[in-house]
Amino acid sequence: MEARPPLPPFTLATAIQKVRLAEDAWNSRDPARVVLAYSTDTRWRNRVEFPVGREAAQALLERKWARELDYRLIKEIWAYANDRIAVRFAYEWHDDAGNWFRSYGNENWEFNADGLMTHRHASINDQPIQASDRKFFWPLGRRPDDHPDLSDLGL
Repeated sequence: MEARPPLPPFTLATAIQKVRLAEDAWNSRDPARVVLAYSTDTRWRNRVEFPVGREAAQALLERKWARELDYRLIKEIWAYANDRIAVRFAYEWHDDAGNWFRSYGNENWEFNADGLMTHRHASINDQPIQASDRKFFWPLGRRPDDHPDLSDLGL
């Protein structure tokens, strides 16, 4: 079986590292890369979709990033214990008509002993914003280390 360090049980430092690795992967907007962090039988709740398995998760991400253009995400740890991590997040994106949104949410994650996520429960709300209200400015891809976190941005 493949391993994806850091592995549980998590410390504050390893939980923060796991969150940033997840953020970096999602900011790649590469569904095939993202799903490698999940177990082959992963179970998700994402809005009104309930994919089971990597293939279904990858298909969800392909649909998501075809619709959510210029996606930029920040994740922040909320809590952790043993093999679980809770995060809050916000991301900005626009649709094909040029309408901008900031999506806010929370995720609860559970990992197996190999560090693969077996469960991902996400609650997400979308807020329409003006392009002038955007806060996430960096070239597409990994958020720079010196970019403010959600708490620093007051979000």
